[in-house]
Amino acid sequence: MSNFEFVNPGYLYLLLIIPVLAVWYFMKRKKDTPALSMPGVSEFLKENQSILPKLRPILYTLRLLGIAALIVALARPRTVDVSSKTKKQEGIDIAMAVDVSGSMLSKDLKPSRLEALKKVAVQFVKARPNDRFAMVAYAGESFTMCPITSDHKVVINSIRDMKYGLLDDGTAIGMGLGTAVNRLKDSKAISKVIILLTDGVNNTGMVDPITAAELAAENDIKVYTIGIGTKGMAPTPIGYDARGKFVYRNLPVEIDEDLLKKIAEKTDGQYFRATSNTKLKNIYSEIDKMQKSEVQELRFYNYSEEYRFLVLIAGLLLLLEFLLRNTIFRNFL
Repeated sequence: MSNFEFVNPGYLYLLLIIPVLAVWYFMKRKKDTPALSMPGVSEFLKENQSILPKLRPILYTLRLLGIAALIVALARPRTVDVSSKTKKQEGIDIAMAVDVSGSMLSKDLKPSRLEALKKVAVQFVKARPNDRFAMVAYAGESFTMCPITSDHKVVINSIRDMKYGLLDDGTAIGMGLGTAVNRLKDSKAISKVIILLTDGVNNTGMVDPITAAELAAENDIKVYTIGIGTKGMAPTPIGYDARGKFVYRNLPVEIDEDLLKKIAEKTDGQYFRATSNTKLKNIYSEIDKMQKSEVQELRFYNYSEEYRFLVLIAGLLLLLEFLLRNTIFRNFL
């Protein structure tokens, strides 16, 4: 019944007179009925041969039902069919710059920092169907995994293809950020955003991170920075064993939070610290809420008036009462 409504619901209060009229009729009929009567023999027989006198309340019932139907019709019941159509969508262009250095294999997030990030990033892309994405991987250098595109399947495949060993090891935050800026600077989108994630300290690269941040600001690009890694010690890969598998050792987690905060401040963005899988997921959820795409939706309402049927029912009931009163019940009123 969620698509049913009354245009003038105030008229429904008039239905309160129906039980009042019913009580009034009952009291009047009881008063008008003689306690003792002495009809003639022929009349006595006639009255006892017919049940019509006992059915006289039907006439008043028909009248009350007809009045009730008219009152409900005055309230204008109708059904509403609602449909919607998207008129305009203004998406956001988002570039994700992801650190794929060896330390991203640390196991303080499960199964590793990089795999935890990839899982959350895929969910983030799926939740934003109106946006375009670009993917940048960086370590000792940077590389565009996927240029800006609205093909989310390509973006998701690029995220899943990110792994350690694609680039020389190191942490070139400035180059990762600079490459992401290049992917967005010519964009005509209303809003341009970079999500830059790292677990270390800028230690290589030909581009200064602050210079890259200033370039982002000049192009109206907002940068959200995320430092990923627990506080304290974390199981970190330090080399390979004889079977070619990583050897892990607990090492201090070192993230240049001051640098990441400065980058965010220069671009009117925000810095986050992801110390666990849950924290990382919550950070992406918060960014998702802050950067919403504009979707303009047109809603169409198709109304179907139902009062005509009630008016017809009321007319038939009142007509039936009139006909019965002047034909079958004529001699018993």
